[in-house]
Amino acid sequence: MTIQLAGHTVGEGRPLFVIAGPDVIESEEMVLRHARRVREVCERVGVPFAFKCSYDKANRTSLKSFRGPGLTEGLRILARVKRECGVPILTDVHGLEQVGPAAEVADILQVPAFLCRQTDLVVAVARTGRGVNLKKGQFVSPMDISFQAKKSFESGNPNVLVTERGASFGYRNLVVDMRAFAIMREAGLTVCFDATHSVQLPSAGDGETAGERKFVGLLARSAAAAGIDALFTEVHENPDAALCDGPCSLTFELFEQTLRDVFAIRQALTAAR
Repeated sequence: MTIQLAGHTVGEGRPLFVIAGPDVIESEEMVLRHARRVREVCERVGVPFAFKCSYDKANRTSLKSFRGPGLTEGLRILARVKRECGVPILTDVHGLEQVGPAAEVADILQVPAFLCRQTDLVVAVARTGRGVNLKKGQFVSPMDISFQAKKSFESGNPNVLVTERGASFGYRNLVVDMRAFAIMREAGLTVCFDATHSVQLPSAGDGETAGERKFVGLLARSAAAAGIDALFTEVHENPDAALCDGPCSLTFELFEQTLRDVFAIRQALTAAR
C-alpha cells in the first residue's frame, strides 16, 4: 500500500520518508536554522522528508515545562519556515479549534499519541485533506490502531501514516515490539517508527521526561529490518540545552548517521526481494 504525504508517494517499494526536526519552537531563528540543517542532511542522504516542530506541547509532565509560543505565533513562524526554507511542514494538533488554522500552514497534521482514539479530532484532521500522521498511543496495541486509522479512511482521507512510538507498561519506561510493524502492515497500514520518543523514560527526570539517546540508533536499525516506510526523529543542535525532550533528541551528526544506517538497511531488504 502507498499513500501521499507532502507531495511524495510513501509506502512499500517507495523511498524511505523522513520526518525530523526539534520537538518545539524555542525561537524563530532557532527553527529556521534547524529546518535548513534538516533539509541539508536529507538532501545529502537522498531521502524525501518533512520538517516537524510543535507550536505547543500540551502533554507536558509539569506546569513548569516549556510548551512553546502557542498556536497563532507558532503557525506564523512555521509559515515563514515553509516559505523561506522550502520545506514541507508537519505539526501536531490537540483540539478541534486548532485543526483549521494548522491545516492552512502544515502539509501533514499529526494526531498525538495520547489523543489517537479521539474520534472527533481524527475525523476533523482527516477532513482537511492534509496528510495524517497518526501516532499509535502507548496504550494501544498494533492490532487495534487500525480501527483509529479507519476513522480517517472512512472520512475520505486514505493518506494516513501510523507511527509506532513504544508501549507503556508503567514504571517510567517504554518498550518497542518489533512484531508491531508486521502486524500493522498486514492490516494494510503504512508505518513509521518514532525512534526518539520510543527511548523516553516518562517522568523519570524528577518530574520531567528523561530518555536514553544511546538506544535511538539501535532501535531505528531494528525497525528498519522489521520493515518501516518512514522514520521519525527529533533532532536538535544542542540536545542537552533543549527546552523539551532533550535527552531523547539526536545531534545532527547522530541524525545523519542514523538516517544513513536505516536507508542502507531498507535498500538491502528491497534488493533481496
